[in-house]
Amino acid sequence: MEAHAAAPPPCFEITLENLFEFPQGRRVLSCIQCGMCAGACPYGDVMDYPPRRIIAMLRAGLLEKVFQSDGLLACVACYACMAKCPRDIRLTEVLLPLVKEQVFLNLPETPAELHRALENTLRYGNPAGESSRKRAAWVKTAGVPIRILPEDPRPTDVLWFVECQNSYHPRGQDVSRATARIFHALGLDFAILGSEEKCAGECARLLGETGLFDTLMDYNMAVFAKYRFNRIVTSGAHAYDAFVYQYPERGFRYPVEQTTPYLARHLERLRPLLTRKLPYAVTYHDSCCLGRHNGFYEEPRALLRAVPGVRLLEMAHNRINAICCGGGGGGMWLDTYYKAKGADRVIELRGLGTGLGVRAAAEVFSAALSSIPGVLPAEIDPHRGASHRGSGRVAGAAGGPPAGLALLGHRHRSGRTERSHGGGGEGVPRRLPG
Repeated sequence: MEAHAAAPPPCFEITLENLFEFPQGRRVLSCIQCGMCAGACPYGDVMDYPPRRIIAMLRAGLLEKVFQSDGLLACVACYACMAKCPRDIRLTEVLLPLVKEQVFLNLPETPAELHRALENTLRYGNPAGESSRKRAAWVKTAGVPIRILPEDPRPTDVLWFVECQNSYHPRGQDVSRATARIFHALGLDFAILGSEEKCAGECARLLGETGLFDTLMDYNMAVFAKYRFNRIVTSGAHAYDAFVYQYPERGFRYPVEQTTPYLARHLERLRPLLTRKLPYAVTYHDSCCLGRHNGFYEEPRALLRAVPGVRLLEMAHNRINAICCGGGGGGMWLDTYYKAKGADRVIELRGLGTGLGVRAAAEVFSAALSSIPGVLPAEIDPHRGASHRGSGRVAGAAGGPPAGLALLGHRHRSGRTERSHGGGGEGVPRRLPG
């Protein structure tokens, strides 16, 4: 299955100096200053320079003033501005990463949490700073055989690129184990890279860290060349974007799918295996990368509707209007920075009767497949966000960043009054604790 959105030309050679030499750059000049981007941006009201003002400053030759403000650190690369732009300006893909790079270069000091994540990614290949030897440690408790290519380099049909969050974070590992069980139930010939896998680098690129992204891309391309496989399936939505939109610049020509649309493509094979009824009321949080950027809206919903007993309810903000988790574009590494400024991420309350449990779509499927020999339900520690008890579930993309599933909101200064969608009715004002 190909991406729903046509891939633009790779943007590695584009800089602010030569921006207008490229079609993507010249399109910036078509901006009509309508303000749709600023209105769609989840942080537009706290940015000194939302996208519309950045373009105005660029036209006026005053971009240096933008570089002196740290406001663009709030950009989480959610693609909302780009999705709503009536002129189809490639804001998140082209302009904003270029400006953010200069913003970071002009910061008196890089936020410590962000600096540590980027340094860890360069040194260890993952932002957590974990050893590469631990990257496939979760395989031992998967309950199904998983081939690791460096240990068994035979050709495979599917190279499963697991990505960092689902390799190291406990809740992400639950998603990986569930995904492996589903692959096994489908009888797929798949393998992972284990200790040889490193971050695809897309979050670093969206931060403006193009040097780190290039380093990771060159490394991954060299690793891919060592093995024979027919396609790549990745659990990471950001990795999917990197492989589809950026890696072709280095000769990447492999078919790529993200796990959610990949499983949806195999739904008719999966459907007869879904024998366990799960009495869950479920709501789905649209991933910015899969949804707004690539148009995968119906595939995850089709998967959830196929599970016996599951009742799918929609959030107040869904599909193209879904609220970003706040973790993209480096946002996951800036919580401490904003907390020190009296700001925090705000949870979008859901008056949908689904409760507060969090579960990735892959785990829901794994539980429904539990009657198949060798495929066991994933028991989740409630302290890590979900459990089998209760009737409410929030499903994210099968392999999307698990941390993003619980924090579906904005980062705002304490004391501001915001609107939420809670049990008290839609649009109930709520003051954040100060």
